Amino acid sequence: MLGTCAGTQLAFAQSFEERWSPIPKAHAEPSTPPASDSRPEADQPAASEAPTAETPRAEIGQTRSKHSSRGRSAARRVFTGRASYYAYHGGKTASGAPFNPDGLTAAHRSLPFGTHVRVTDVKTNKSVVVVITDRGPAARKRVLDLSLGAARVLGIGSRGIIQVRAEVISG
Repeated sequence: MLGTCAGTQLAFAQSFEERWSPIPKAHAEPSTPPASDSRPEADQPAASEAPTAETPRAEIGQTRSKHSSRGRSAARRVFTGRASYYAYHGGKTASGAPFNPDGLTAAHRSLPFGTHVRVTDVKTNKSVVVVITDRGPAARKRVLDLSLGAARVLGIGSRGIIQVRAEVISG
């Protein structure tokens, strides 16, 4: 019993480097670029139009234009679904900016921060342009969480959850 305690004390007495020195450190070698002949030109169409691991897939309910959003023209993406609104005070958004409940902002799961989206209430046809500053919504069946300010512009009021059509206009 005394030997076990002494061994434990010895382990606590060691520094972090001494304790973990038997574990080899990883040393990554820079990868060599592939031969220029093996890479297809960016302007040449791919032999197959099937999605690859590098090709982003559209979200459910989302459509894409003929050109990829990574390339030649700014693709307009449109998606539909349910949206709700949220408001809290004194917090920060996932982008690091302070949350302003009266601002025209929204939360989306994957759109880049700073993306401008035109959100239209399908029932009333009112629309507002919001900036993506946060991640969400937490509810799986919703596509956007709107700030209280954006919800007021759309006139959501007591409905709480609305059916929207959202179009990415920049970002």
